[in-house]
Amino acid sequence: MTVRTGTARLGPEERGTALAQMAARELDVVVIGGGVVGAGVALDAVTRGLSVGLLEARDFASGTSSRSSKLIHGGLRYLEQLNFDLVREALQERALLLQRIAPHLVRPVPFLFPLTHTGWERPYVGAGLALYDSLGFSFGFTRGVPGHRHLSRRRALRLAPALRRSAFTGAVQYWDAQVDDARYVMTMLRTAATYGAHVASRTQVVGFLREGERVTGVRVRDLEAGTELDVRARQVVNATGVWTDDIQELVGGRGQIHVRASKGVHLLVPRDRIHSLTGIILRTEKSVLFVIPWGRHWIIGTTDTRWDLDRAHPAASRADIDYVLEHVNAVLSVPLTRDDVEGVYAGLRPLLSGESEETSKLSREHVVAHPVPGLVMVAGGKYTTYRVMARDAVDAVAHGLDQRVPRSCTDRIPLAGAEGYQALWNARQRLAASSGLHVARIEHLLQRYGSMIGEVLTLIEEDPSLARPLPGADDYLRAEIVYAATHEGARHLDDVLARRTHISIETFHRGLAVAQEAAELIAGPLGWGEEQVRREVEYYTKRVEAERLSQEQDTDQEADAVRLGAPDVVPAVVPRSA
Repeated sequence: MTVRTGTARLGPEERGTALAQMAARELDVVVIGGGVVGAGVALDAVTRGLSVGLLEARDFASGTSSRSSKLIHGGLRYLEQLNFDLVREALQERALLLQRIAPHLVRPVPFLFPLTHTGWERPYVGAGLALYDSLGFSFGFTRGVPGHRHLSRRRALRLAPALRRSAFTGAVQYWDAQVDDARYVMTMLRTAATYGAHVASRTQVVGFLREGERVTGVRVRDLEAGTELDVRARQVVNATGVWTDDIQELVGGRGQIHVRASKGVHLLVPRDRIHSLTGIILRTEKSVLFVIPWGRHWIIGTTDTRWDLDRAHPAASRADIDYVLEHVNAVLSVPLTRDDVEGVYAGLRPLLSGESEETSKLSREHVVAHPVPGLVMVAGGKYTTYRVMARDAVDAVAHGLDQRVPRSCTDRIPLAGAEGYQALWNARQRLAASSGLHVARIEHLLQRYGSMIGEVLTLIEEDPSLARPLPGADDYLRAEIVYAATHEGARHLDDVLARRTHISIETFHRGLAVAQEAAELIAGPLGWGEEQVRREVEYYTKRVEAERLSQEQDTDQEADAVRLGAPDVVPAVVPRSA
């Protein structure tokens, strides 16, 4: 085993090397799925000394793991369900992520809980939040966030003047944490690669290798090159979320896990549309609705409805958008309209089915199963507890390997960019002076790359034009677009605009105004010619047009049909048979 120095890159050359390494020898573990759970499994396994490969059919985090509410939280409503163990586990993970594993990517965020009744509601909510705070303590850690506090209506209005005075009687403020979900997954994969994992996106598992009853690996199609290869492994882990049942069918349909998809829709509006210094959480008839601060924007969501249509591109309908606007407008003094909505995204939660017909009541807990020799399945859970899910899955792998495998150590493994982050943050004024960038830009970069900021600044040193903001999306530097392709595994324009950055939902133009320049910036690192640049921009344009049109449809079925009218992403290398 070669000991690496520095953080592994996930560029085009590294992808090719990873695929060659996976095909060359039998691995201990191959993971199917490049979302937060799959990435967590890869990191857990490789840091236990196992040889690991990870395969993702699309882009990393392109499913649920880039379309969440972007919160790291215990789940207040689980307290009402008396699920104390689930809340305690999630809050302990929150403390770990905030203070040790990823302080550069996970940060505290305040929420105001408006009260609408007098008398019983304040002590009821206050008792729940007191319990929430107390469950947040874990061995060796503080909560990592401030405790809750009670506010009168007048004091609450000072924090959130946007609230309609007649809509509430008082409030309680509490704290949770938030995360850039897609960036977290990509950073975890880079961390796993640094420890020796082989990682490749756009690689679809099309079948299992078998020796009698035992699964001995997977058959893989490289969607970029149009070729196929066998990846042999002593254990295979299915961590595909809402696609769990599909992978089970490849092995004969004898799975022990059944997953149902629940759609959650979120809206983004500019920060100036809601005058508030704090996030807001509202009760709905079925669940809760969050108004979450997100840079120069607010994220408002989410819905919770059953989804049985296309899982790759879940569509938000007009009804979904109207539902979110109606519920948030119930407490705002100046209502939001559809014209205020910059971006819309819909994601699917993988819920363990069989407990209830209502998705809002299905289990958020996770399950690990070993349906046939050589295959481990993991599903359910929530973003916050991905590390626990990964640990449990690798424990099952260790059992299947029938050998002594060290215990999980990911509670003590900082992600790439975490080591030294606080020192660099404290020195950000000095870093700004030496780089020539404004301190606000340095803060932005530190909160996205942590101590890997030097890699971005090196690109700027080599090409000073990359220090300029991207016209039309000036929160991001041109260097960040290039870095997405050279270091972060982006293979297509959509990967850059939707997941390495969030330009596709943070701008009214949905990324169309920057698509051409962004494609030209990544063309060099990805080896594209003019034709490929044209095709990438054309695909992205059709995707945005289809999404916008789907959001004008009244039903899920109509929205889904319109969204599927856009072609899927084109490969960077056209197969010769095409």
